[in-house]
Amino acid sequence: MRFYNEIKDTREFSILASMNQPFEIYLLTEEEVKKLADSPEDPHLHDFEELIICMEGTLEHFIDFKTTYFDAPLVSFVTKGKVHRVIPRQNNANCKIWLIKFKSEFIPETTFQLYSYYHDHATIKMQKGECFNRMVILSQMMFYETQQTTPDYSVVRHLLSALFAMIESERKKTEIDEIGIQKTQNITFKNFLKILEENFHRAEGVEYYAEKLFMSARNLNLICHNILQKSVSEIIETRKLIEAKNLLINSEKTISEIGFELGYNEKAYFSNVFKKKSGQTPTEFREEMKRLTS
Repeated sequence: MRFYNEIKDTREFSILASMNQPFEIYLLTEEEVKKLADSPEDPHLHDFEELIICMEGTLEHFIDFKTTYFDAPLVSFVTKGKVHRVIPRQNNANCKIWLIKFKSEFIPETTFQLYSYYHDHATIKMQKGECFNRMVILSQMMFYETQQTTPDYSVVRHLLSALFAMIESERKKTEIDEIGIQKTQNITFKNFLKILEENFHRAEGVEYYAEKLFMSARNLNLICHNILQKSVSEIIETRKLIEAKNLLINSEKTISEIGFELGYNEKAYFSNVFKKKSGQTPTEFREEMKRLTS
């Protein structure tokens, strides 16, 4: 209990709070659980990714237009833009939850894989034991790093990637195979994201990816709409944008160099696409991130 008592009441808590950093982590304690249970927030969406690790208690989760109930231990991953509502509840007077928020570009090489893993199973029931305990320890390590005077977000990034690797390992052990069309679409979608991860730096369009998957562009678009409510072109551009933000934050490359690396031959065109998608020019985004992380 010492660890939890040390960090209790360190900040005002709100699930809907906007992010001020590329990565944030909080411990949701019993007092905050009671507040949320007494006054549930409305279903909402946000522009960041969210990972919930429930160690004690019960989670009522509305997502994908249905409500599910899970007793701890569990993990739940909410992808950017999904409408959801979380109501944590005490179980035997206990409820403890780690809430982790991060921008898509924080771990760009992993984010799109997470979309394929969790798009139809947001919450995963975990088993008590050493593996789940290690997940909690990783969460504690990330929290302590963010509390340093000058946090090293590269350390946090590696810890978060390790955490997702452990979750995926456990997910595979408990995954129930789906049947029929949905299973086929899931496999196709995962294969598309795998090919995209290998080729998004190139200036390739829908036909290229459809050909790689031995299917028509129309059918690939239908599958992407069913799963992410986005066209293939939108998904490609989103992946490029995530990588662009990652390079703007974590490299000293010029705007032109970043655009060329992502398949944009003209700096002006790259800047226009970036601003249309993010609401800022690449330069404005880089300067804002420097202010937030300095």
